[in-house]
Amino acid sequence: MNEVSEQEELDWIALFKLGDERALSYFFKQHYRSLCYFVTKMIQDEAEAEDTAAVAFVKLWERRDNFETAQSIKAFLFITCRNASLNYLKQLKRGTARQQEYLYHLEIMDTEVLNHVVESEFLNSLYMEVEQLPEQCRKVFSMLYFEGKKTDEIARSMDLSVKTVRNYKARAVEILHNAFLKKGISNALSLAVFIYLHKK
Repeated sequence: MNEVSEQEELDWIALFKLGDERALSYFFKQHYRSLCYFVTKMIQDEAEAEDTAAVAFVKLWERRDNFETAQSIKAFLFITCRNASLNYLKQLKRGTARQQEYLYHLEIMDTEVLNHVVESEFLNSLYMEVEQLPEQCRKVFSMLYFEGKKTDEIARSMDLSVKTVRNYKARAVEILHNAFLKKGISNALSLAVFIYLHKK
């Protein structure tokens, strides 16, 4: 991911507040994908997650005069998606066990904790680093962490042994862990987000 200077961020914010759609596109490219992952993990519905993320950007655009920093934009997007996900899960007449689990955790999740996750840039960094993994490691990791598949399911679909899948998973986590350490992301934070992504 290309580093953006503080001055560049301020320039984008100024354009955004002026109603320049190029700035909206800039923030969309920065956050849409990680918002979709964020919501999908909570509600287990990829299409609904994409709609939720899109609506969050509509609300952001309608309130564009209120934002002074890139961090405040990011926090608004994630908190808006979190609240929409909570409402969606509450409205389900019959949700899956995993959806109900996330409903419980969403209801007790402290907004301050959510802000720390948002501020970490972790989800964006994770996606970029996953793309750099060796092919088999990338496939196994994506199926586990992004698609929510179990180890034995992946073994069957990829015609591999369960042990081999676990080895690919371990290798992927090791590579990512080392990459995040180089980026200055702490052990505790990386562990916390892996638990968040792959709660079983």
